[in-house]
Parts: sequence; C-alpha cells; structure tokens
Amino acid sequence: MPRNIPYFLSILALVTSTITMPAAQAKVIDAGNYNFPLTNPFEATIATTPDVLWPLGLPANRNIDQDDYELNLRPEREFSLPDNFWAVRKLKYRIARQPGPAPLIFLIAGTGSNYASSTMDFLKKVFYRDGYHVVQLSSPTSYDFMVGASRHATPGYSPEDARDLYAVMKAVREQQANLAVTDFNLLGYSLGGLDAAFVSQLDDAEKAFAFKRVLLLNPPVNLQTSVNNLDSLVQTEVKGVNDDQTFYDLIFTKLATFFRAKGHIQMDAAMLYDFQQSPQSLSNEELAMLIGTVFRFSAADIVFTSDLLNRRGGIVPPETIITESSSLTPYFQASLRCNFACYIDRQLLPFWRQRFGGTDMTQLIHDSSLYALADYLQASPKIGVMTNADDLILGPGDLRFLRKTLGQRLTVYPHGGHLGNLNYRVNVGDMLEFFHDHE
Repeated sequence: MPRNIPYFLSILALVTSTITMPAAQAKVIDAGNYNFPLTNPFEATIATTPDVLWPLGLPANRNIDQDDYELNLRPEREFSLPDNFWAVRKLKYRIARQPGPAPLIFLIAGTGSNYASSTMDFLKKVFYRDGYHVVQLSSPTSYDFMVGASRHATPGYSPEDARDLYAVMKAVREQQANLAVTDFNLLGYSLGGLDAAFVSQLDDAEKAFAFKRVLLLNPPVNLQTSVNNLDSLVQTEVKGVNDDQTFYDLIFTKLATFFRAKGHIQMDAAMLYDFQQSPQSLSNEELAMLIGTVFRFSAADIVFTSDLLNRRGGIVPPETIITESSSLTPYFQASLRCNFACYIDRQLLPFWRQRFGGTDMTQLIHDSSLYALADYLQASPKIGVMTNADDLILGPGDLRFLRKTLGQRLTVYPHGGHLGNLNYRVNVGDMLEFFHDHE
C-alpha cells in the first residue's frame, strides 16, 4: 500500500488526464467557466461547499410536510439481536410529501450513512422545493439498514444490495399507498450512486416503478479501486506525527489555536472553509489522513455489525452475549484494525462464494462495479452520472469508461473532490435540469 501523498496525487493526475481525451459528447465543464472555489480535492472533500454558494430559497424543515416511518422487514431478528440494537430493529426512513399529486424521488445515501444525514437532508430540500415527494433511504452499508432490512447483513455485493433496497422501496410504496405519485425517480450519491445503477437495472426487469430518471452522483466505478484509494489515505505519512504526538493530537492543537483566535467554536462547512484559509490550515497529507480516518470508521461499523449479526466470530466470539451494559470498546478496536479491503477478504468474499458459488476476488469486484453494467448503462437513456475529474475514489481509466459508456449523459466538473461540490448551486441546477429533460 502507498504511504505518501505524492503517490496519491500521481493517481489523481492520471485520473484528471483522461479528461483531455476525445469526449464522446460528454458534458465536460471547463475550469475557467466553473467558479467553485475549492480546487484542492482534499479540501473540497472535507470542507464541502460554503453555504453562501448553496442554491437560494431552500425550505426550512419546519416548512416541509415530512415524517419518519418504520418498516418491520426482519421480524425473525426480533429476539436474536443484542439489546443495544433495539433502536434499529425496524428500518426507519423519511418521506416529505407535496400537497397533491407529484413525482416521487428515492434518495440513497453513501457509504455508512443513514437516511437522516446532512447530505440527504440537503437533497430533500432541493427536490421538495422543486415539487417532488422525497423518500430518504439509508445506505445498505449503514448499521441500521444492515440490522433492519438486509437479508444477509453482508453488504458490498451490489446485486444483492440492490435487491435489499428494492424490497425497501416496494415496502415504502405499500406503506404510503395513499400518496398520489405521477412517476418515480431515483438518485444516489457516492456508493449510493452505484447502488442506484443496480436498482435501476433490477427495476427494468421487474418493473415495479419504471423509473423515469436515475442520477448517480460521484459513484465509484470500480469498487476495489475506490476502496484501495480511501484505505491508502489513512496510511499517509504526516509530518509531526510520531510516538509522542498522534495525528488526533495534531488536529486538536490546530483547531484549538484557530478557535482561540476566532473567539468562539463553530463546526460547519463555513468554519472548515475559513479554517483552511488560516495559518493553522491542514496540509495535503493531514487532509488525506483525516479523510482516510473517516472512511476507516465507516468500515469499522460494517465489519463489526456484519460479524455480529452473522455470528462469524472474527470480531465478537459467537458465544458472547452483548447487553446494553457491555463495553463495545474491544470489539470496536478490533474492527478498526480491519479496513474495507480486509472486510471484503474475510467476510464478503467467503459469503459470496458460499451463497452464490463465486470464484475469485476479480469476479466479485467486477460483478459489484459499474463495469458489470456497461451494456445496460450504454443502452439506458434515463441514467445520468455527475462526477469530478479529481474525485478521490476514481482511478485511471474510470473517467474514460464513463465517457465511452454514457456519452452526453455524463457531466464532469474540473474539481470538487469527492462530493465537495454537491451543494454548489451550479451543480444543483444541473441535477434539476437532468430530471426536467424528459418532462
């Protein structure tokens, strides 16, 4: 695994270089005409879009007719789950309703995120303002989905994750049978974008929704490439981090100095943007380590939850009885030592081989990536992709594949990192235009 940032920046250079190839009519945004202010992919990924650059007029939550609901999809787990999972034994989702008949859009969250995350809340406001009923769904990799909806609680094999999501969507429609829906649409971001592509293919076969438009925001193209890119970030060598000072000590010291000079503590995207303009700003190496750490925590949740629910014994001994008073610290520490690549190798791959008769890792990764859907994506005019040339989860050849496969249904922004520009009003305008194209 690479241990320094120059290697990773060289990967980004290879990714970005593909944008100069002949564009099969893809919409490639010129850097000179794109005013998103964060051109460093690490800064953009962490700080995201300053709220002054968000679209204007988004409704406040108090002005949205919305409620959270529960689905009892895995009743067989009711008495087998540890006590500390009581809150997620039923899967929750959120729906925002228009006052009359309207199109409905399902939103699928990214890696480890649940339906109520800030990104989901933002997208809800965007589409609610535009006249949609909006349903917010957790990622199949979030612990609440794994407990309350997943049949196998071993996420990562995209066709099966799509089946779990599709079952949830059908259950939502049944529970909301009185809602007047004119047509159905689908949007997923990050890993949720990959999920959305597989759900769309499944729906074309089963036709429960006949999705009108499907949009993938910053999806991984090759799952293994994305996992390796993010896993490698946590191994970055950071100046000043040694046996006497941890990475977290370093970050805390910089934040404390910044807040002391500012006079108050404020944790939001605007603060992170200001922080990066200050003398305490994080270096590329520090930013990379921070992104990798966040991803490692998401992976740890998946590792722990999948192992526990399936009683595999890799993290929690099968005979262990966990109660609300049990300390989870030893299990969490063990989970943190197993990154996403480790999870695939120790849990997902053996499960896939046993359940579906798969052979090697290469086949599993291919079957779970957009490459497996190349013919479908090329032939389906309703599917679009929006991504960034410097997205941290892309690798060499990924943009070329998207350009060749999607043509004019692909939009590539010159910078923004991974999802950093999702809230930018220009990007939001392009999202809405995509859904309006076929009206």
